[in-house]
Amino acid sequence: RTSAKWRDPGHNKIQKVLFCLETCNLHKLSCCLHFFSHLLQRKNLSKMKFLKNLSRSKSGELEVGRSKSGEGEEVNKFDKVANFYPGALSNAELVSKVGAVLSKHGYGETTLLATSLCCDEVNRTLEASFDKIYGENFHMGGLAGFPFCGATSFGAMAHHIPANGSCLIVYGPHVGVDLDGNVGKVNRRGRQASGPCCGSATAAAGYVKNVRSGKINKAGIPDDPFDAQQTWVGNLLLPHAERLASAPVEAAEVPLALFDCQDELMQKIVGAMCGEVAGEGKIALLGGIQINTPPGYSDYFLPKVFVLKNNKGDTIEVLLPELS
Repeated sequence: RTSAKWRDPGHNKIQKVLFCLETCNLHKLSCCLHFFSHLLQRKNLSKMKFLKNLSRSKSGELEVGRSKSGEGEEVNKFDKVANFYPGALSNAELVSKVGAVLSKHGYGETTLLATSLCCDEVNRTLEASFDKIYGENFHMGGLAGFPFCGATSFGAMAHHIPANGSCLIVYGPHVGVDLDGNVGKVNRRGRQASGPCCGSATAAAGYVKNVRSGKINKAGIPDDPFDAQQTWVGNLLLPHAERLASAPVEAAEVPLALFDCQDELMQKIVGAMCGEVAGEGKIALLGGIQINTPPGYSDYFLPKVFVLKNNKGDTIEVLLPELS
């Protein structure tokens, strides 16, 4: 407590503890561990979660890993993502690149952001990052990320675009990768063990496997909204049964197959409703796979589609290469 770093108001309590750990003797270490335990109890944190948020900076000094706030580059990189989805970008990198590319096409204050992402709470992080550039977003998505709000939602969204403005639609399924490197699972806030992510996609994959094996029959078209979306997710994934069965890691292949289903539906909706965008307004489509990681690490996005269209449905420019 007599050191300048300890008294410096610019250092928070955790940084002060880390400073003492770096320069500790046994007495200081004992005091720090006592304070550390007390701090964790006050913050309701687990020691494992806290330690997972620690990493070494380029200078070699210990730092506290930044959260998924989208503020700058995260200290921690979740390297396991690259094993399954090479080419995936961190949320911060994605948002920065997309914003820079679209600004050259007049995107900015007169842009309306729309998303078709799964209703799972882990997916709000990406929306929040894009919101900082384009403002609050219009929601089109349902289970697994399918644009279940359909053509009607696109028409409504188009009528909300600021005068002389354009829209950006971000869409796609999501998948988790947990601390042990298991794809299709994620560690969630306040829960000790990892669990399915995306749950809807996992259930749909199980349904597809059972239909393929003959254990159950294909479900009919829902006549009740009770669980209609999940029925549609399963049936839309069903044509990819052989693809999933032959995949080296089925859980890693599921979101890729789901994206193909969702992209087909999104292109159909845009083709039918693009004329609702007024004037010289443009439609940017950013489609891909959201990759959710444990708390304390950045989420990622694997871009699969990035195109700019006019309100006649014609492609103005393919932008995907600019994200590489």
